[in-house]
Amino acid sequence: MAFWRNQKTRGWLYQLAALLVVAACIVWLADNTLENMRNRGIKSGFDFLSEPAGFAISESLFGFQSTDSYWRAFLAGLGNTLKVAIVGIILTTILGVLLGVGRFSHNILIRGLCLTYVEVFRNVPLLLQLLMWYLVCVEWLPNVREAEPFLGIYLTKAGLALPWFGDVPVKAGFGIKGGVNLSPEFFALLLGLTIYTASYIAEIVRSGIASVPRGQREAALALGLSRGQTMRLIQLPQALRVIIPPLTNQYLNLTKNSSLAVAVGYPELVSIANTSLNQTGRAVECIAVIMAVYLTLSLLTSAFMGWYNRRSAIKER
Repeated sequence: MAFWRNQKTRGWLYQLAALLVVAACIVWLADNTLENMRNRGIKSGFDFLSEPAGFAISESLFGFQSTDSYWRAFLAGLGNTLKVAIVGIILTTILGVLLGVGRFSHNILIRGLCLTYVEVFRNVPLLLQLLMWYLVCVEWLPNVREAEPFLGIYLTKAGLALPWFGDVPVKAGFGIKGGVNLSPEFFALLLGLTIYTASYIAEIVRSGIASVPRGQREAALALGLSRGQTMRLIQLPQALRVIIPPLTNQYLNLTKNSSLAVAVGYPELVSIANTSLNQTGRAVECIAVIMAVYLTLSLLTSAFMGWYNRRSAIKER
């Protein structure tokens, strides 16, 4: 049994054995659950996905009517989840990097403001922040008829209206037409997720920059580079190897935290699944869909960030 003496071979066998044990446990749990459901007369299966949903969705990327099937409802919820997650990741990255770099500013006011931002928004629960921003949107902002545009932008109780490729939003009765219109639910969710996650990314960026040896900065300044050029060309590129792994976790957290959208009435995946569960009684199936979608999104995000981490790694000569 020479193969058994090989440490690499033993490692593969141990992993295979562990995988088989986990698979066996999953099969046993699934079979036991289905048997108990049959004994209690509870319907199971994914056949309900082809049935008419019977409920409306306030906003959808793909267009949705109450006569459409449940699988189209889940697709609409997934589209809404991806919309807020992708836009949120872009905005929170920009804001987080600016705040993290701002912690190294020579201006004491800027440093203090960045520190205050991080300490305040990082220590207030996200759900409370979402409710606060939604209250601001629907209670404190002006009505459409009272609102005045700023650079073609309307911010009202009806949401946020932005110009888009020359298409400028204008008032039309009780609403606004033209441009890109964001509902107050989407805007509140996006604002809450962006501001909350940016406070964590700011600390990640700060710690990454702080990990770069001080001599790198001093050498760059001695060569005549400005402080801005030193940060952009010397410190940030070297800090990426420290920044990217924890940054990936924050991207995953933002995507999963979007499930709190039900608190402000935004129809993302979990909200659609809850409605479907209440109407069909297929709790296991609806939860399985949610788990599969978030697992897939997490794996894809991790794979992309892993690729980017390898691509941005400093190559040894």
